[in-house]
Amino acid sequence: MLIDILAAAGGEPANQFGFLEAMEQGGVIAWSILTVLVIMSVGSFYILITKLLEQNKIISQYKTVRANFWRANSLSEGASKLDKNSAWRQVVDDALAAEAQHSKMTDSLEAHDWMHGSLARSEAAINSKLAGGLPFLATVGATSPFVGLLGTVIGIYRALINIGLAGSASIDKVAGPVGEALIMTAIGLLVAVPAVLAYNWLQSRNKRIAEMLSGFSTDILANITSRGAVKPALATTKAAAPAAAIKAPVSSTATKPTTATTTTAAPKV
Repeated sequence: MLIDILAAAGGEPANQFGFLEAMEQGGVIAWSILTVLVIMSVGSFYILITKLLEQNKIISQYKTVRANFWRANSLSEGASKLDKNSAWRQVVDDALAAEAQHSKMTDSLEAHDWMHGSLARSEAAINSKLAGGLPFLATVGATSPFVGLLGTVIGIYRALINIGLAGSASIDKVAGPVGEALIMTAIGLLVAVPAVLAYNWLQSRNKRIAEMLSGFSTDILANITSRGAVKPALATTKAAAPAAAIKAPVSSTATKPTTATTTTAAPKV
């Protein structure tokens, strides 16, 4: 009994098969592979956060464009209401710059094509900036499982060497390298799965922003070629809706007196 109490007071024996122990047995190769996977993971989350903030900024600015830009009397006046470094301001500035070069064109169709090409280049530049960093996510999602698999192969190889040197497959010779191999596989998957999910999510949001830019540039081109006569219907429907709401009660109240007179005239007959 006394021996059991003294053994319990002395604490549990040191664990020789933990994560750090397995990495120490792996040596420089194991730590190098783990470092690469950590760098991939940190880079993936950094790109995810920065791109998400950038996309949210462009989407929130689009609400300002829909609310205030098309209420201006001219494109230059509407551009002054937008942020200087916004993507929407860049599209408007490129359109105004292309319009200023109309006089250098010999044919109206050629001028139209020049403006259309200028807006397309502006859209491509914005979309290219939004796509920056996404190839890194795709690379991490495609290669990190294989990097972890490299650590797995090395761990199993070391386990086989220990078995050959010991002459028997004892658990103390195999557990460390095999545990290291399983850890590397798990870390590789933990790095790859968030990177792939982030890549697909950011890509879908970029497509949505590209559709917004395409529609906005089309409206800009139509407004320029029509000399301000053509604007999106969104700016007029909001003003027309209250007028329709006011007229509706008037027509309904006007019918009530006529029905009342016809009902009172019937008993005299």
